[in-house]
Amino acid sequence: MRISQTLIDEIVAHAREDLPNECCGMVGGTDGNARTVYRAENAERSPLRYSIDAAEQFRLMREIEEAGEDLVAIYHSHTKSAAYPSQTDINLAGWPDAVYLIVSLADSPAPDARGFWIRDGGIANAELVIE
Repeated sequence: MRISQTLIDEIVAHAREDLPNECCGMVGGTDGNARTVYRAENAERSPLRYSIDAAEQFRLMREIEEAGEDLVAIYHSHTKSAAYPSQTDINLAGWPDAVYLIVSLADSPAPDARGFWIRDGGIANAELVIE
């Protein structure tokens, strides 16, 4: 997935604003190119897990479609752990065609963003081309 540094910075800002809890949202784009960050509210309000309320998911998907975009990524933050899917992330991954973008704030001055494909309980690195 191709994503601009500006969009990564927007996601990192969201992660910092939602501390001590994890943040979450969706990324819209076309042909594997990220174009827009769609912030969501973490319905869990937790530093250890996230979820997006079903009504908010529906609203965000409608906004993505109305913008002529596809869902290219689902993002969330890890407040104290590495940018790698937890077992909870794997168990709840329901969008096999979307990149799961995780931003770690474990080293707050140097946030780490990584992408993954999570399919059928398996994890594979998704190449992120940050421009």
